[in-house]
Amino acid sequence: MGRDGGVPAGARPGREGEPALRLLFAGTPAPAVVALEALLASRHEVVAVLTRPDARSGRGRSASRSPVAERADAAGLPVLQPRSPRDPEFLEQLAALDVDCAPVVAYGALVPQAALDLPRHGWVNLHFSLLPAWRGAAPVQHAIMAGDEITGASTFRLEAGLDTGPVFGTVTEVISPRDTAGDLLGRLAVSGAGLLVATLDGIADGSLVAEPQPAEGISLAPRIETADARVDWQLPGHVVDRRIRGVTPAPGAWTTWRGDRLRVGPVESRPGPSPLAPGELAVDSGSVLVGTGNGVVALGAVQPAGKRMLPAADWARGARPQPGERVGT
Repeated sequence: MGRDGGVPAGARPGREGEPALRLLFAGTPAPAVVALEALLASRHEVVAVLTRPDARSGRGRSASRSPVAERADAAGLPVLQPRSPRDPEFLEQLAALDVDCAPVVAYGALVPQAALDLPRHGWVNLHFSLLPAWRGAAPVQHAIMAGDEITGASTFRLEAGLDTGPVFGTVTEVISPRDTAGDLLGRLAVSGAGLLVATLDGIADGSLVAEPQPAEGISLAPRIETADARVDWQLPGHVVDRRIRGVTPAPGAWTTWRGDRLRVGPVESRPGPSPLAPGELAVDSGSVLVGTGNGVVALGAVQPAGKRMLPAADWARGARPQPGERVGT
C-alpha cells in the first residue's frame, strides 16, 4: 500500500508480518542509550547511528567516544560522526542508507532541512518535556528549577524551528520534592524510550498522526552553563533548593568559600524567620546552615576545590567557619 493508508511506503516486514522501519538513530549522551537499547530490541531495524564527534579530554587530550557511539560499537553498527550534519559527505551517506525514519534523542546539533527531507517519514525527536513547555536544550533542569510538579516526554516530527514540530505522543512524570535533574532524567529516559518505540510502531502501521503544538503555554529551556549554576543566596530558601537540584549532577551547583570554589549538592530548605544573613554560615546540632533571602537551607554534601565530595558536617569540622562568615562572597 502507499502513503494514504495501510503499511507506510518504505516499511519493511516486521515480526509476524508487522511492518517495520529502517532507522538511523541520532543521539549522544547516556540518556539516549536507553532509547537506542529499546530500538535494538524492537521490531525495527537500526542500520546506523549518528552521534557527535569524539571529544578530546584529559591531560593527554585522548579521544573519548560518546556513550551512544560506545553502545553502537558494541552492537556492531556503523557510526557516523560528521562535524556538522550539513556536511555534504554526511548527506550522501544518509541518502545511501535509504532509511524510513531517523529517531533523535539529544543528538546535540541542528539538523538542516536537506537532511530532514531524506528519510521517508522524516526525523522523530524524543524530547523530555510536555511540549510546548520547555523547548530547548535543558528541559528537565528548567522544569525542576521552575518548581513544576508534572513534566514528561514528547515525540514530535523534527522541523527547522526549535522543538516546534507536530507532536505524535506524550508520557507524563511526577516531579518529586527531592528529585534532582539526574533522578528525573533517568526515569524519563526509560518511559520516553517506550514512547519512542510506540511512536515508530504507529508510524510504521499508519495509525499515528502528529498534531500541531498548542499556541499557548510555550516556555524556553536554554542550555545551562557553569556560570548559571552559581548559587544566589539572596533567593528564598525553597528557590535555592530547587535551583540546586535542577543543576545536579551537571553542571553542578557551586558557590565560593574563602576565595575558592565550593561545589554544593542538594540542600534541605527550612522556611521561616532566620537570624542568618544570605550566605551566612552556622553549625547547629551537626547541621551546616546557610542563610537565604527567606529562611535557611541545610547543606547536604559539598566539594572543596581539588577534593572529593563529603558531608557538609565533615567539611565544617575542617573549615571551622567563624561567626558571621559567609559563602558566596
